[in-house]
Amino acid sequence: MITRAIGPDAAPARQVCPVNSHDEWDPLEEVIVGRLDGAAIPSDHPVVTCNIPGMTGRAQSLLAGFRYPKIMIEPAQRELDGFIALLQSFGVVVRRPEPVEHKKHFSTPEWSSCGFCNSCPRDSMLVIGDEIVETPMAWPCRYFETHSYRPILKDYFRRGARWTAAPRPQLTSELFDAQFRPPKKGEPISYILTEFEPVFDAADFVRCGRDLFVTRSNVTNASGIEWLRRHLGDGYRIHEIESRCPNPMHIDTTILPLGPGKILINPEYIDVDRLPAILKKWDILVAPEPDPITDRMLKITSLCGKWLNMNVLMVDEKRVIVDPHHTGTMRAMEKWGFEPIPCEFLHYAAFGGAFHCATLDVRRHGTLESYF
Repeated sequence: MITRAIGPDAAPARQVCPVNSHDEWDPLEEVIVGRLDGAAIPSDHPVVTCNIPGMTGRAQSLLAGFRYPKIMIEPAQRELDGFIALLQSFGVVVRRPEPVEHKKHFSTPEWSSCGFCNSCPRDSMLVIGDEIVETPMAWPCRYFETHSYRPILKDYFRRGARWTAAPRPQLTSELFDAQFRPPKKGEPISYILTEFEPVFDAADFVRCGRDLFVTRSNVTNASGIEWLRRHLGDGYRIHEIESRCPNPMHIDTTILPLGPGKILINPEYIDVDRLPAILKKWDILVAPEPDPITDRMLKITSLCGKWLNMNVLMVDEKRVIVDPHHTGTMRAMEKWGFEPIPCEFLHYAAFGGAFHCATLDVRRHGTLESYF
């Protein structure tokens, strides 16, 4: 993309746009990686607690708004530092958000909250080609989360990227079903969100060139999906994936494209016979059962479900970063023709995710294509 300079801070003429990412597998060149500084336990709100499993959810309700203790921060930080060093060893440019004290309170005319953390840039921003979209997230504690990324976003904008913010949601009580309870086994899937206004997390979408796949969830409603569909226009197609997850939140532990014609699926959440017809010709790679977590501290502090073995990051079409704890997943990747690269990351689950969540791939070496 060629840009024209307008004013002293605009992009110089003929500078190549720094943002270019169309899928999940082209060779990775630049990425934003999350930060743990100043992290606070997320606020006690029904849209938060409905997605946090078991004992962790009860502890979160009691400790909401307090800083994460060092016993949780320090091992996760060591893993994060190792992950960043690994990416840099591949020649990937790593950008980081500003440190923030998330314990600070903020408010709108309708409600108040404290923050959460900057651990997962994949949730708050969606990269489509040369555009970064700030998403209208449903967790009140994440209302201002993208502000810590603003220096990076301003830099990308000056250098030619498109920068869009979806309508900032009100997050009033009308958005949340006061009668909601997570469905029990065998009951139809239901959601805490109403259609009062569009909300969505970027992590409920994955990209395959001109086709995007999405799961409706407890942070993404039908109005949010429709907003993005209209925003992207006729050049893109958005396909909804049916998930059987009883507390759905984020697609990357449900399905994840690993390369052209190859998609990883969660056998517990996905009925292969009900996948969109366009995926029928792709290789459906069934994720192995996650290796169990035996460490009691890891089990009671994780904000995530058990399927984080699927939450991997493609460096290119061949290399994939996987936690070595998940030996079954490592072996499966080799069987499918990938080169798994081990990197310890289990402690990061206490802050909301794993490799895919912790990153936002800003530039991959590739062009916009249609794979279907």
